[in-house]
This record gives sequence, C-alpha cells and structure tokens, in this order.
Amino acid sequence: MNPSLNWIPPLVPEAIVILTALLVLALDLVVFRRRPLASRIIAGAVVTGAGCVAAMSWIAVGQDNVSNEMLALTPLTQFLKIVLLLLTAGVAIFSIGARFTRHVGEYFALLLLATSGLLLLVSSENLLVIFLALELLSVPVYVLTAFNKSSMASAESAMKYFLFGSIAAAFTLFGISLLYGITGELQLGMIADKLRIQSASPLCYLAVVMTLAGFAFKVAAAPFHFWAPDVYQGAPAPVACFVASASKVASFFALARIIIDGFEPLHGNASWHAFAAGWMPVVAVLAVISMLVGNFAALAQTSVRRLLAYSAIAHAGYALLAFFGNSRQMFPALFFYIITYAVTALGALAVVGVVEANGSRAGETPSTGSGDQMSAWAGLGRRAPLLSACMFVFMLSLAGIPPLAGFFGKFYLFTAAAAGQANLGMLWLVIAAIAASAVSLYYYLQVLKQIYAAEPPGGAASFRPAATALLPIALLAIIVIAFGCAPGWLLGHLAQVLSPTALRL
Repeated sequence: MNPSLNWIPPLVPEAIVILTALLVLALDLVVFRRRPLASRIIAGAVVTGAGCVAAMSWIAVGQDNVSNEMLALTPLTQFLKIVLLLLTAGVAIFSIGARFTRHVGEYFALLLLATSGLLLLVSSENLLVIFLALELLSVPVYVLTAFNKSSMASAESAMKYFLFGSIAAAFTLFGISLLYGITGELQLGMIADKLRIQSASPLCYLAVVMTLAGFAFKVAAAPFHFWAPDVYQGAPAPVACFVASASKVASFFALARIIIDGFEPLHGNASWHAFAAGWMPVVAVLAVISMLVGNFAALAQTSVRRLLAYSAIAHAGYALLAFFGNSRQMFPALFFYIITYAVTALGALAVVGVVEANGSRAGETPSTGSGDQMSAWAGLGRRAPLLSACMFVFMLSLAGIPPLAGFFGKFYLFTAAAAGQANLGMLWLVIAAIAASAVSLYYYLQVLKQIYAAEPPGGAASFRPAATALLPIALLAIIVIAFGCAPGWLLGHLAQVLSPTALRL
C-alpha cells in the first residue's frame, strides 16, 4: 500500500458511522418528518443499527494490520471496535421506547458521531489524535445529556458534565503539551523511548499526573467523579446506557494504551512500604479512593440511577487494579472485566428506563419516583417477573456473585494484581478491593429487596414491557450468565487478539 495512504483503512468504520449519522438525519428531516413520533424513532433506530452492522461487517472482513504514527489497526482494536458498535446498536434499540425528544434525527446522529469518536479513540497511537477523539466523543454526549428539554435535571446534569469535562480536557491538553515539550514527540512509542534514555524530572511526573487526571474523569474514577451521579440520574436513559457502557470501554482502553505504551518507563512502585514516584502510586491512590467513595456513597442512595452511578465509580476502582499485573495477565483481565461490566451496566440501566417509561404511562410524576426512586420498584417481581429476573442477574453480577460474569471479572482482576508484583507487594490493594466489594453487596441487595420482598404500592398494576426492550434485556442477561458459566470463551478470544504477534497496545 502507498505509505501516504496507509491511514485510510483504519478509518473506514468511522467513515461508515459518520455517513450513517448524516443519512439518519436526512431521512428524518426529509422522509419521516410528518410521521408519528413512534415510527420516526423506530426508523432512526433501524438505520442506526444498520450503520453499526455495516461498520462491523467491514471490520469482520479482516483487514491487514496497519500501524503508523497516528493510527493502528490490530486484532485487538478490531475486536474492541466490534464490541463498541454492538453496544451502540443496543443503545439504539433501547431508544425505541423512549419519548424524551421529538428531534429524532438529531438524537441518533449525535449518538453515531459520539460512536465515531469511540472508534477513533481505540485506534489512536498519537496523543493529539487521542485528545481529538476524546473531544469528538465528549461534545455529542454533552448535548445528548441535555436532550430531554422538559427535564431541569437533564439540563443541570449536562451543564455539570460540560464544565467538569472542560476542566478535565484542559488538564489532559496541558499534560500532553508538557510531554511534547519534554520529549519532542506525540507518538506513544516514541515518547516511551525518549523517557527511557533521559532522567525523569519533576516536570515529567507533573505531565503524567495531569494526563492521568483527564482520563480519570472519563472513566469516572474518584476524585474526578462528581459528574457521574448527576449524569446517570439526569440524562435520558439511553444516553446513560451509552455513557456507562461504550464510553467506559473505549476510555479504559485509551488509558491502558497511554500508560503501557507511553508512560511505562515512569512506572514507579506502589508495593506496600515500597512506594516510588511514577504512575503506579497515582493509579493505586485513584483505585482506593474510587472504591471507598463509590461503595460507601452508594449505601445512602434512594435513587437507583445514582446508586448505579456510584457503583460505576467503584467498578472503575476495581478495573484500575489490572494495571498492577504483569502484561500476560493484565490485559485479558482488564478487557474481560470492562466488557462484561459494560454489558451488565447496559442491561441494568435499560431495565431502569423500562420501569421509568411504565411509570410515565401510569401518570406518575417525577416527585413520586417514576422508576428512579427505590419505592417505585416495590413488588416489581410480581408486576413484571421476567424483567425483574433480568435485573436480579445484573445486580448479582455487579456484586460479584458466582457463577455470573462479574464474579470471574473480579477474580481475574484481583489475581492479576496480587501476582503482578514481587512478594505480593500489591496484596494490600487487593484486600482493600475485596473488602469494598463485600460492602457493595448490601446496596445491590437493597434493590432486589424492593423488587422481591416489598409490597407493591396501592394501585400498582402488572405491566408487560414492549418486546423491543424486553428481548434485548433478556439477551444481555443470558450473555452475563454465559460469560460467567463459560468465561473461557471470551478469555480465549482475548488471548488470541492479545497474542505476541497481535499485541501492540
């Protein structure tokens, strides 16, 4: 291939997604504009899903590996792009039952533009391209968060998300500029080579800390988590699903690539009584604070959405443990965990969206809960048995109960972290994670207590969710069970795409 054109193949899926965004916008404005809202949403979801399938088909054809100073196309990035496209298609399906906006074309177009940012993010080898991909992801999500114009909570959460996101972007950009000033490079591999041959200065460590702070915001790690509870609660349910699933997977991958490919020479040490300056102690502190803040703040929540937001913060802390394992164990453990978490969180928030939609149809007002407050879930096991069974699976998986996917995700993470340093130096962090995970069981069981043990409120009738929502939710629950009963399938595939010949994070 002509070297001047070797950047084109990695960008074909992104181009397909962007063209689909333009198509869905044009179709809604020109063809479906005068049709009923429900028909427009279905049409938009179908076109969005078709675009995701077309992009996945291109990836599945199997392109040759491409790597240059800007982008990389490897088996790992191809696999993660397929995962991200599947998650986006799932969000589009769950949008069918939503009625939070009449701007259907704009909604699906923004969703696809954010997805193109995700795809570009996992392909990026250059810090400047990574930053641009983050902004391509972030700006549409800011707008999507505020898409429910009838909700003050939606507008407030979007404003907070935008303000915190702008500050995080400034941190990231300043850290990148410092790294460029120190090394004269923006490509991750070249940055690592320069850092190996020159002595680390305080400015190097400042650059590392500022860059990590920006990405800690994207993965909702404490103390950069303040946006998450408001966004999870105020954003439309499908948007919250997107933030909790696809955005989390891509952000963790980008963080792993930056740390391992770019910052590896400045690793330092976070072993007990052996702390040394570098990214390891920074990540260890972020992990501990995230687990403590996420789990203990979740105990006081009466909103299911906010509970899941604080749960996401705690899970970000668990996922950070993978960075202390050796490379042979670290990457499969991290990617197994974030993929299974994304599937579980997508399913749990989709259930919340269905319960809220039922409350809206029943005439409940926001002040009475309407699916968000714990009280609205009372007796759900008798009113919607299949939906409740799916939520049962999701909650227990998030809690790490065997034989569900969440248990094996945590098991692989904790094992990799404990064995990653000499003399079990990271055992202290693993013990903290196990203790925090035990705390989390309480608030997950509180949700299940409302579903199965509490009496339904007076006048609450049984309801049957729409098949377009219930069937995908049930499929996600089956996937969570399958990954728990047979984790070797996903781990084996991850080991294949992470083989020495394929591994170039």
